[in-house]
Amino acid sequence: MTAVIVLLALAAATMLLLGILAGYLLGWASKTFHVEVDPRQEQVLVALPGANCGGCGYVGCAEYAEAVVQKGEQLDKCTVGGASCAKALAAILGVELKQSWPRRPIVHCGAKFADRLKRNEYLGEQTCSAANIISGVQGCAYGCLGLEDCERACRFDAIHMIDGLATVDYEKCVGCGACEKACPRHIISMVPFKAERMLAVTCSNKDPGRDVKAVCRVGCTGCGLCQKVSSLFKVEDNLSRIDYDAYDPGKTDEFQAAIEKCPMKRIVFVGKPSEKDLAAVAEEKLPGVIQPDFRTTADEAEWRG
Repeated sequence: MTAVIVLLALAAATMLLLGILAGYLLGWASKTFHVEVDPRQEQVLVALPGANCGGCGYVGCAEYAEAVVQKGEQLDKCTVGGASCAKALAAILGVELKQSWPRRPIVHCGAKFADRLKRNEYLGEQTCSAANIISGVQGCAYGCLGLEDCERACRFDAIHMIDGLATVDYEKCVGCGACEKACPRHIISMVPFKAERMLAVTCSNKDPGRDVKAVCRVGCTGCGLCQKVSSLFKVEDNLSRIDYDAYDPGKTDEFQAAIEKCPMKRIVFVGKPSEKDLAAVAEEKLPGVIQPDFRTTADEAEWRG
């Protein structure tokens, strides 16, 4: 019995010594490997919405907060927090906030199922990425495939397939860019929204006009009428494009002239409709007007109209 008590006492003493040693080692390691963190980093993290959506281009809010404080990253990259969040970050860092605009996706395709010619039945994997590598799925090799890759990628339920066409819900969109990254045909681009509604060319087909008409009822034919009435437009590779860096929301007369000149009606406004817009279409449904959400990111993808 005495031997058992002695053994138990030794075991307890050993565990106690090991615990003390482990505590000492942990304390030493904590001091030795301690990295000083700028207190502003925690303040920035608190000011961020905590959505961890990745819209800023970083894995999460913590990584973005570190980049803002340690690397001087732009303060307006939080698409969820928006302008108010950017102002809060600027106040924490004691810097002046430069003018910027939220980036929202524009779908550069306006062809619904009925508008797509030479479309064949596709029985393969029901994803755009899989269908994109198969020839002959549809006549237009540039248009929306309608298999919902962008919709599945969106965490905010802000983009849906309507009659086979990706359509953004700008009331829900936060501009995370997930839809643009998911599109294998790169027909979704992130554009600086300088106004609630932005002008867009909803086509991506670079083929000559005759070839476009053979595969799509509404595709841009590269006629060049838009660039004749507005310096904002430029036809390159048979496709009209908009220079969003030079975009001035106040040029309504110029916009309207381009819209009226387009024979295929591919120049439309996208974004949140105003009360005036809603009243104008209260009793009718306007074709060709995309009404989805507020992305390749602007730096990663070629600008489109």
